[in-house]
Amino acid sequence: MRQSIVEAIDISATQAGIVLNADQKRLTERLAMLAQPDGRRLRARRNQSSRGLYVHGPAGRGKSWLAQAYFDEATVPKTRVHFHNFFDELHLRVHDSRDDPRALESALSELLGPSRLLFFDEFHVHDSGDARLLTRLLEFVFARQLTVLVTSNYAPESLLPNPIWHHTFESGIAMIKNHLDVFHLDGPTDYRTQSPHHTTGFASGKWLTDSAPGSYPSADEKATLTVRGRQFAALAVRNGQLWISFGQLCDSPLSTIEYLYLADAFGDWVVTDIPLFDEVGREAQQRFINVIDILTDTDTPATFISTHTLDEFLATDTARPDAFRMASRLQLLRG
Repeated sequence: MRQSIVEAIDISATQAGIVLNADQKRLTERLAMLAQPDGRRLRARRNQSSRGLYVHGPAGRGKSWLAQAYFDEATVPKTRVHFHNFFDELHLRVHDSRDDPRALESALSELLGPSRLLFFDEFHVHDSGDARLLTRLLEFVFARQLTVLVTSNYAPESLLPNPIWHHTFESGIAMIKNHLDVFHLDGPTDYRTQSPHHTTGFASGKWLTDSAPGSYPSADEKATLTVRGRQFAALAVRNGQLWISFGQLCDSPLSTIEYLYLADAFGDWVVTDIPLFDEVGREAQQRFINVIDILTDTDTPATFISTHTLDEFLATDTARPDAFRMASRLQLLRG
């Protein structure tokens, strides 16, 4: 099984025109050690603490791609979750059973089902409330001896970097270090900046600095979107394509719940009037980062229209947490 995992990843890389570097090959070998569908590897390690792998490093180094290639090939019962999607589902299920003292445990059982492998992509923590839920999640999966695969831009000790709240996730960090092997995937190249493939999904999108005025929606095309009883304005909805301004998308009190719904409801987006990143407030910055996360993870094509070039926009990137990941993902777009 180990060799089949390595071969499958090599084949996927070749088909994608990717040449794995030395660190990526080492990670491939380490991923292959996780895969034993009959549990022999897990039983062999039962007296050891490690129950999986925590892969961290800068954006665009191939962490998610390699982990996904392994996940696709693994034959054990498995679940892949992404931060935003997972917490949306978890909050909904807990809310529906809020009178049950075991609501969180029941929700986690429903979400993970019979899985023996959990792949948690883009793991990050910036909120003390999320830290408490993630700690409970880690307790749940390690108590049930699931194999856990995590990708993150943050080393375990750098999670929840805000010094005011960092202590609220110290127990979670300790569990990660005690139960997972930590693998640092680094390198000088952000491969998203070199991707030649712009044919499908998010990578087929564009960043435009001009547009024919006639293509913009007229005032009578304005639309009202309803998400779980809340209403939000948009410029237009055209044959399944959502037109929405940066202000409507990021200055309004929308959350990842609304963004996930919109990505599911509309298979193509046009986001207009994008200002320079440092010209908007911290909340609008974080919402735009979340939008890019969700559009990338759902592989939704999008056109971004601004009076500024993408390079100009990214030049005003700030030290805001996760802005570096947004910058890397926007590099997938065509000019």
